[in-house]
Amino acid sequence: GLERGRTIGEAQNFTRDLVNEPANKLTPKILAEKAEVMGREAGLAVEILDERKIADLKMGALLSVAQGGPEPPRVMVLTYVPANLKPDLPVIGLIGKAVTFDTGGISIKPADGMEKMKYDMAGGGAMLGVMRAIASLKPNVKVICVVPSTENMVGGKAQKPGDIQTAMSGKTIEVLNTDAEGRLILADGITYAKQLGATHLIDAATLT
Repeated sequence: GLERGRTIGEAQNFTRDLVNEPANKLTPKILAEKAEVMGREAGLAVEILDERKIADLKMGALLSVAQGGPEPPRVMVLTYVPANLKPDLPVIGLIGKAVTFDTGGISIKPADGMEKMKYDMAGGGAMLGVMRAIASLKPNVKVICVVPSTENMVGGKAQKPGDIQTAMSGKTIEVLNTDAEGRLILADGITYAKQLGATHLIDAATLT
């Protein structure tokens, strides 16, 4: 019981440290680097998708959010496979929203309190913490974690209300409000988790 509590507590603190970082110190690229280090130290399989791989996979919903700013997006994929995996068990998919800063885009948020939008990666941070704990607790079920990450910025290339985007699933999305970035990036994250074999999906996000 003591060991289990320590494992969960350390995973929670790992997530808290990520969430508390300011956006200039935790870009999508930096978050991916931290996730990769944690995953490999924990014994998880880790794959980091850069903007080229994201484009190759046609994650148009994620890319539409990322296009507004100079920081490139990332998708973190961490996989836990138990030693004695039984073929008839479900495969758990964890998908976490990791918008490292959310201005709201063209549909910009009020200035008052916007500094708190560094917390918009808390869903993704929570899922990374879960994977850290799972690696130590070793449940007898396969778990695939997909964390799409981007900033949602205001810029000359930012998507505009009324734009039509095509998600990885092939569905088209009319973006009426660019502050709906969470459901856009989660759409591609969920589709990718399903493609990787997840049979049961759990997503975590701030507000979305």
